[in-house]
Amino acid sequence: MRRPWAVNDRGGRRRYGVPVSTANPLRFVLASASPARRKLLQAAGIEPYVLVSGVDETQVVAEQPDRLCLQLARLKAEAVVGRLASGIDGGAAGPGAEGGPVVAGVPHRTGYSGVGGPPAGADLLYRTLVLGCDSVLAFDGQVLGKPADAVEAAHRWYAMRGRSGVLYTGHCLIDPAGARVQAVAATTVHFANLDDAEIAAYVATGEPLAVAGAFTIDGLGGPFIERIEGDHGTVVGLSLPLLRDLLAGLGVRITDLWAGGAPDAG
Repeated sequence: MRRPWAVNDRGGRRRYGVPVSTANPLRFVLASASPARRKLLQAAGIEPYVLVSGVDETQVVAEQPDRLCLQLARLKAEAVVGRLASGIDGGAAGPGAEGGPVVAGVPHRTGYSGVGGPPAGADLLYRTLVLGCDSVLAFDGQVLGKPADAVEAAHRWYAMRGRSGVLYTGHCLIDPAGARVQAVAATTVHFANLDDAEIAAYVATGEPLAVAGAFTIDGLGGPFIERIEGDHGTVVGLSLPLLRDLLAGLGVRITDLWAGGAPDAG
């Protein structure tokens, strides 16, 4: 796993970023609509605000999977930071909830989801950390995101069954001052040898259409993953150990983000 780089707002690069003041309560914004990423954070004691970036993933092209997912993660985080700086709060929504309003005049599905959210504007930006993530699957010389339709999803599974690929997840964490830290985590995924009926049944659920690589490890696709080599969270879409490193690069402990103290072990 790579050590995270910190990048300042002038494009310079250094090993770690500027420490973030914790005088005001930290708010953690997830620039992703992924319920799986949100649930990972919640299980780790972090209640994220959710603000969808609106970035069109199909318009970004890169030959290397690590570069592609990192570029997309950065674009998502930067888009959300820009909206926060402009005072767009999506109807004042709060941590952890699903769904959410659409903001008038903002393209795509952009807006916080939830209730009792934070105020918009500079004060919010000052005490907010924004995380963008993106995942792609490297398989058989190809870089695969979400399948375009059910036919493509089925053909992917015909090719993937009984074989393995590498799931890359890019992470970009931006602090209020403009510094950012970013890194990529990778996990090898070994797929079970599904028969045609299993593939047809799985594709018919619609789940493969919503995720990079056309599979999940924490949903209906779980039984079709024989084993992995690496971090489980990377396959879900967010590596918690890497997030801890990124936070440290900005002078923040992951425990500072626990909602109401340590998570309940029971």
